[in-house]
Amino acid sequence: MTAKPLGLFQGFGVELEYMIVNRGDLSVLPASDRVMRHFSGSFESEIEMGRLRWSNELVLHVIELKTAGPAVALKPLPALFQKDVRRINRYLDTLGGRLMPTAMHPWMNPARETRLWPHEYNEVYEAYNRIFGCRGHGWSNLQSLHLNLPFHGDEEFGRLHAAVRLVLPILPALAASSPFVGARPNGIFDNRLEFYRNNQRKIPSLTGSVIPEPVYTRSDYQKKILERLYSDIAPHDPSGIMREEWINSRGAIARFDRDTIEIRLIDVQECPLADLAVAAGVVGAVRLLVSERPSAFKFQSKIAVKPLADILRRCIRSAERAVIDDPRYLRALGFDGESSVAAGTLWRRLIDAAPAEFLDSALRKPLARILERGSLSTRILRAVGGSASRSALFGVYGELADCLAEGRLFVP
Repeated sequence: MTAKPLGLFQGFGVELEYMIVNRGDLSVLPASDRVMRHFSGSFESEIEMGRLRWSNELVLHVIELKTAGPAVALKPLPALFQKDVRRINRYLDTLGGRLMPTAMHPWMNPARETRLWPHEYNEVYEAYNRIFGCRGHGWSNLQSLHLNLPFHGDEEFGRLHAAVRLVLPILPALAASSPFVGARPNGIFDNRLEFYRNNQRKIPSLTGSVIPEPVYTRSDYQKKILERLYSDIAPHDPSGIMREEWINSRGAIARFDRDTIEIRLIDVQECPLADLAVAAGVVGAVRLLVSERPSAFKFQSKIAVKPLADILRRCIRSAERAVIDDPRYLRALGFDGESSVAAGTLWRRLIDAAPAEFLDSALRKPLARILERGSLSTRILRAVGGSASRSALFGVYGELADCLAEGRLFVP
């Protein structure tokens, strides 16, 4: 029996990536294949674990946990993900390892420490490595939260795509969790996305400006985005294995194979409770825009790529402290007449404006705590203090691993 297609906000797909590290020194531990074999009996790339699935990623020190199909609500998911985090940690303890959160390892040397997944599905990873070289931060040192939102038909796709495009630029202001590269703070709050913007420059059309083009039907998306990507990748992909929708590396991509839009610009947080609170905030903001309460779809749909990309770059650099002063953007989000708004303030006001039915009440409290205390990058920098010594980093990231193991927010 074919499942009934899901409409707007009738289901949610959530994917969380966590890094595997040595318990003693928190260096990356390439052990995801051993995890998969322990629980499934073979080196499978994806295994069913009840209401969740576990899967490999490009590198052996990252494992992904995701919903097994669309979840009808976000509220139960923190407990489900937390249960599986504990299961994985119990096994990793026998290897001297543990899971560690955040979007980038703070001192990993990817040129030296990268180990690609060598088993099932490896031909795709090897193709990426051959074309782009995956021993870099934008490839082998990143962990993200992917949020999939369904649509049914062109009308719903258009409204959803317009709303998602407007939320993408401010996601780092809520979710940045990668302030360190090579054990140093470089003044950028979301380094994962800074590398993400640039890691496929060899074929620029794959990522574009990260913000998707303003297209609102399946046929236009196919013509204006996907066909160009397939054409540009073809000389580098003689076997055609990369002629798939996932080759699109924009910050949100249409997955017409499952009728969802997949949002990719959310850094993974310190624990599933924080991850799902952030996801709930994003859903609330997108639903608010789809409802057309702040502005009409016709107005939302005409916002160009460049101003949105400019706002994204500001938020990548400064997270919630970024100042947004584009009048058309502010008007689209319901801030008509204001000359400038800090991104953190904008998020608080969007969440306050979202009706109760747009945002699960159980996740409002942890989300409010995050908005009050700042992005995870802000909290990490606050905890590390001015010295940013290796010992200070070790202490803070060890505490973050404890937060993941115990399912609690990091609130220094």
